[in-house]
Amino acid sequence: MESSTEPVRRSLKSARVVAFAGAGISAESNVPTFRGADGLWRNYRPEALATAEAFHGDPRLVWEWYDWLRGVIHAAQPNPGHLALTELQRRAPEKFTLITQNIDGLHERAGSHDVVKLHGDLWLLRCTQCGWEGRDERVPLTPLPPLCHCGGMLRPAIVWFGEMLPVDEWERAMDAAQSAEVFLSIGTSAVVYPAAGLVQVAHRAGAKVVIVNPDPTPADELAAWVLRGPAGEILPRLL
Repeated sequence: MESSTEPVRRSLKSARVVAFAGAGISAESNVPTFRGADGLWRNYRPEALATAEAFHGDPRLVWEWYDWLRGVIHAAQPNPGHLALTELQRRAPEKFTLITQNIDGLHERAGSHDVVKLHGDLWLLRCTQCGWEGRDERVPLTPLPPLCHCGGMLRPAIVWFGEMLPVDEWERAMDAAQSAEVFLSIGTSAVVYPAAGLVQVAHRAGAKVVIVNPDPTPADELAAWVLRGPAGEILPRLL
C-alpha cells in the first residue's frame, strides 16, 4: 500500500476509471453529513426524519427539515474536489464513471454529467399518489408539504432508510465497478451498504483501489494506494 499521488496520477492516464464519492466531498462544501458531531441528525434520530413511516406520520416536520437542507445546499458551492472529478471526466469521458452517494447535485453544478446517483436527488420530487416525478429547485419550497397536480403529497426523490436503491442506478454502478481498472473511493466511510460493497466488487474484478479520505476506512486494506486527506486537496494533485 502506497501513499504517493504520483503513481496514482500515472495510473489514471489510460485506465478505465470509476470514482465513487461519499458525503466527505460534500462536507468540504459545508454540506452537513449524516454522521459526526455536526451531522444532520445531531438533534434528531435518523429514523425520526428519513423513513417513509416518518414522512407519512408527520410530513410537514420532515419537509421542514429537507427544506432547510435544500437552503444550505443552495448556498454551497462545488469545491476543488468536485471540479477535479469534472476534469477527469472531460479528459476521457468514455473511460470514466462517477458514482455518488450524495443527493445534493454539487457534482452536476461542477460540470459532471451522467452521474450515477445511488441515493437519489434532493431536487427531484415524487408524488406519493400518482408517481409523477419532476425537478423543483425553489428555495424555500411553498407550500410545505408540496403537492402534486393530482393533489397527492410530494416527497423528496431520495432513498430513505429501509428503502431499496434504484435498480437502474445500482446496475449501472455494479457494471462500472466490475469493469474498472482504477477505482477511486472518495470521502466515504465505506460502511453504508450496499453502496460500500462496490469497493469489494471492483477489487475482486482486478481494479486498483485508491482511497481518498482524511480518516481510516474499512476499505483501506483493499487499497493499492491510500491518500490521506480531503478530496479538495488530493484530487487536484491527480490531474
